[in-house]
Amino acid sequence: MWLSDVKLILADRIIDNGSLRIENGVITEITESAGQPSGFTVFPGLIDMHGDMIELELEPRPKVDFPMDVAVGHLDARLAAAGVTTAYAGVSFSRTAVDGERRSFEHTSAIIRALKDNIRDLRVDHRIHARFDMTYTAAIDALDGLLAARAVDLVSVMDHTPGQGQYRNVETLVANRMKGGLSEEQARAQVARRIKDAVPAEQVLENLERISKLCTSHDVAMASHDDDTVEKAHLMADIGVVIAEFPVTMEAAKIADQRGLMIAMGAPNAMRGKSYSGNLSARDAHAADLLHILAADYHPAAMLPAIRALSKTDADGLVGAVRLASKNPAKALGLKDRGEIAIGKRADLAVVDASDRVVQTFRAGEIIFSNGSGLTTAEHSAVAAVA
Repeated sequence: MWLSDVKLILADRIIDNGSLRIENGVITEITESAGQPSGFTVFPGLIDMHGDMIELELEPRPKVDFPMDVAVGHLDARLAAAGVTTAYAGVSFSRTAVDGERRSFEHTSAIIRALKDNIRDLRVDHRIHARFDMTYTAAIDALDGLLAARAVDLVSVMDHTPGQGQYRNVETLVANRMKGGLSEEQARAQVARRIKDAVPAEQVLENLERISKLCTSHDVAMASHDDDTVEKAHLMADIGVVIAEFPVTMEAAKIADQRGLMIAMGAPNAMRGKSYSGNLSARDAHAADLLHILAADYHPAAMLPAIRALSKTDADGLVGAVRLASKNPAKALGLKDRGEIAIGKRADLAVVDASDRVVQTFRAGEIIFSNGSGLTTAEHSAVAAVA
């Protein structure tokens, strides 16, 4: 099968008018094309290593639970329509959650197991990203069991205690809680209670070491989340973290980069030009050469606009910006069979029209999304192969 007369975004260059051949789900040939350009651009399928959407799909309103098959099916459709072909669904273990409710020990363990049962035969290649509260000592055994059962594909560690990390600005946290419906008095009391109940640093360090050993023993990548200080960035590198997700400050991002970690930030942040919580801008990190991976975070449709925004300032233009959501996350996560348009790689592709809309998405050569206006395929091409 051939896709012909398209602009191809390779990992190191752009072919303005080219064609590619797919056999058994793999790219087997890449050529220059002599035909009339179709106006379509073919990107490598996007890889989202951090998407929080599944929890909202399962509970779109507080205490309104949707069936797993409905939630996963809708998320699958959203991802495919955004050109995402591999997605890591973020589910969280939180120490402050009430048993049985969202992000609690019981609830999250059940979600992970149910996800694994429901993601087979879906359009997108779904993986599980366990976001683990490093202060949640009691849940480490559950993580051990999930890793042993091969139910988790990526682990990130976080600490949402107010006054540090993502919530280092307490006033911003109070304001956000008020937007959620709390009065100022209620919001301040809630934040003060969480600070008072903070877990001792010694226990947190012990938990981190245990989690790191578990990830290493099960060969699962480990990421940090919301590093805000030089000290924390060094600590995360020391315990074996390979990805620094959403660093809060430029100083922490610089240390992560110096220590060899790949830095991931949210596509909505990059698209909008700022963090919704007032933390480090993805565009500023990118300008400082401190951004390696784009993640959907909470909105997969932000991926392509974010790539376009960053391409304007990337040293390698569109090619470099595309690597942030394809080749780079594939490298960080050990996905050797995908992440770029290259011979021998899996034919995971996103076809984009002249209006920058995803019109088709291919996973292993099979169409998993189409809006009805994309490319037609052919069995043969008469053009010469690219050297």
